[in-house]
Amino acid sequence: MAKTSSRKKSTKRASQRIVLAIDVGGTHVKVMTDRERIRREFESGPHLSARAMVRKVKALTRDWSYDVISIGYPGPVVHNRPLLEPYNLGHGWAGFSFRRAFGCPTKVVNDALMQALGSYQGGRMLFLGLGTGLGSAMIVDGLAEPMELGHLPYRKGKTFEDYVGAAGLERRGKKKWRKSVDDVIARLFAALEPDYIVLGGGNARLVKTPPPKVRFGDNANAFEGGFRLWKKTAVKRTPLRR
Repeated sequence: MAKTSSRKKSTKRASQRIVLAIDVGGTHVKVMTDRERIRREFESGPHLSARAMVRKVKALTRDWSYDVISIGYPGPVVHNRPLLEPYNLGHGWAGFSFRRAFGCPTKVVNDALMQALGSYQGGRMLFLGLGTGLGSAMIVDGLAEPMELGHLPYRKGKTFEDYVGAAGLERRGKKKWRKSVDDVIARLFAALEPDYIVLGGGNARLVKTPPPKVRFGDNANAFEGGFRLWKKTAVKRTPLRR
């Protein structure tokens, strides 16, 4: 009887668990819990370290309660820790233990994967995040895989990200940027053969008319993906590899 009672209490605690989702971007860090559903944010940028991010999140959420944390990080992640330093933030991220820093259970995934998890509606989905860089993730029949397509070579010695990221938009203007976005989508459709593509990120709004089988996501889906990470019905991630 004691074991059954303990199991029921554990299940109850899990169902009442409050999740704090943190979306780390190149220009802003955004936070939300699945209880309040209120978004708060602060600026990030090239001088934000992992430790400073933790300190600012704690200060920003001091009046919130939460039990577990999900973090979307702009780079590859292994065993809930960033594998490499980010391109658009400060130093001290690679290998950083967010669980230890926050003092509670924490799951860390690639930021594009977290938004993809919140956008997924079945089948083979490719997610592309048009923001500071080019985030990417793919989910195939419930199995999720973070990707780094933005750093693949594209044209004239530059990468996909160089053309469709924020720097490419500023350098080349909206008209040429939109043509590059259409071209990149067509190439990735042909190469990966998804059923559909979801466009997310802050610059997705600049795409006038998405091609067939391409739809816009909502940046709020990043939070939904963070919440789903702690649900038993969440999409499964592929085994982590070095």
